[in-house]
Amino acid sequence: MKFEKINIKGDKRRILLAPLDWGLGHATRCIPIIYSLLAQNFEVIIAADGAIKNLLKKEFPDVVFTHLKGYKIRYSTTGRWLPVRLLMQFPGVLKSIFSEHQWLKAIAKEYQIDIVISDNRLGLYHSTIPGIYITHQLQIKTSNRFTTWLAQKIHYFFINKYNTCWVPDNASGDNNLAGTLSHPKKFPSIPVQYLGPLSRFEKFTVEKKYDLLVLLSGPEPQRTILETTLLNQLKKISGRVLVVRGLPGDEPVINNGDTITIVNHLTATELNNAVMQADWIICRSGYTTIMDLVKLGKKAILIPTPGQTEQEYLAAYLMQKKIFFSVLQKDFVLADALQNAEQFSFTNILPYEETYKKAIEEMAANLKA
Repeated sequence: MKFEKINIKGDKRRILLAPLDWGLGHATRCIPIIYSLLAQNFEVIIAADGAIKNLLKKEFPDVVFTHLKGYKIRYSTTGRWLPVRLLMQFPGVLKSIFSEHQWLKAIAKEYQIDIVISDNRLGLYHSTIPGIYITHQLQIKTSNRFTTWLAQKIHYFFINKYNTCWVPDNASGDNNLAGTLSHPKKFPSIPVQYLGPLSRFEKFTVEKKYDLLVLLSGPEPQRTILETTLLNQLKKISGRVLVVRGLPGDEPVINNGDTITIVNHLTATELNNAVMQADWIICRSGYTTIMDLVKLGKKAILIPTPGQTEQEYLAAYLMQKKIFFSVLQKDFVLADALQNAEQFSFTNILPYEETYKKAIEEMAANLKA
């Protein structure tokens, strides 16, 4: 349990923050929270490994990090086998939950942790230390009613071991981004506080540079499957294109062509600029990406990860609300998608209720009381 650059604390309150390693979205949506915690004079320790740790270290080079193994969830190559693949990994996930819970008990007292903030890591609760659990999925969508009920029961079992649940969405049922995922009929027994959407990006005026920006993300092998499909089809269209592969551990630029530029990753500032410089965005319907695009007011074509019911629900829900256009991966033809999206009526602009700073201010005030 090695901590980097840690000292036994002085006057600052110490917060341990740990995002789930299911794609990069859980980490990136924690970025504005971490900045607000630092602004409130908290000492932040980030628990992560792999790509999550690489990404956050670039954003916060002076913050303390400690190694905490991820869940290492992998997808199937076809969507219909994803539930089976996830079910087979369930014993390993339970082992990870137990291991991280034991890990927290071992280090909490030694390093004087005052609060734990867990973004969808189920085992980071403690019997004597306040815990905050972050999720936008109070209702987990599955393929049938029984498994949806069972998944929610299991999720609430762990959520209720924390003190507070933070939900990154608007509180209003009419103006929310996640629909019934974040506004279920039944809530956990602990207090639930809506933070508003979380985005590390800022909206500004900039000159157009790209006709199309492709953002790849999410667990393998589906990230690579979509990448292969898109790269083959990009050769058949005109215009300037930037492809961001979503691989933060590799060298940034791999191919800088005349019309198509391919990069492994961009810094947060570079990605913010790229999104603002593009006419159209093609991306997964991951919730963090959706929050970013809504804040920046960008038009996008969403391609949900096959078999991931959350993304499939979000893509359909947001298309029905006329916020984004969406196409299933099995039906995706780039030229057709661009043409149909051009004719789509993007009419619903949701308010961006950024209330997470108030939640963190209230937390800081309660600790001082």
